[in-house]
Amino acid sequence: MSVRLHLVRHGRAAAGWNVDRDPVLDELGQQQAVDVAQLLVGLGPLPVYSSPLRRCQETSGPLSALWKTTPVIEPRVAEIPSPVGVALEERVEWLRGAMAGTWTQLGISDGDIYTQYRRDLLDTLSAMPHDTVIFSHFIAINVVIGEALSDDRLVVKSLDNCSVTTVVVHDGKFIVEEMGREADTLIR
Repeated sequence: MSVRLHLVRHGRAAAGWNVDRDPVLDELGQQQAVDVAQLLVGLGPLPVYSSPLRRCQETSGPLSALWKTTPVIEPRVAEIPSPVGVALEERVEWLRGAMAGTWTQLGISDGDIYTQYRRDLLDTLSAMPHDTVIFSHFIAINVVIGEALSDDRLVVKSLDNCSVTTVVVHDGKFIVEEMGREADTLIR
């Protein structure tokens, strides 16, 4: 049996990683959420899952309203965690360094937390029983793309806000059906 997952990167956040651990969407991000809802509305209604972070929940809102459904909040599709002990203002520098490397390097340098994050995310998505729309994050979606392409890099594609990457899960394997729109991603 195959399941199709539509992975949506959240809309543009109102603050960067070094300012707010859980920012809301800015005005452009709110419009992007409306636009992606219009793009996806014809697919469903399908189950909707969202990261617990506000920018994903807000991005899922317009589509959930159109489908008259409530998103399932799934912590395992959240953004990559910051290392323990890294101050808020140091998060961007850590993330830039991590994004330049591989999962293997990150696991070696920062312990098992990132291996577990990646495994939990892939296990959760491969267990989805139905076609689903999932509102998630840049790195999380790159985990799936990397798995599908056997690419160990943290960043395989520079996915734009509210881009939609569609993958098929067949016998526990991920196959990219349609890659999300790319753009220069500002890590702030």
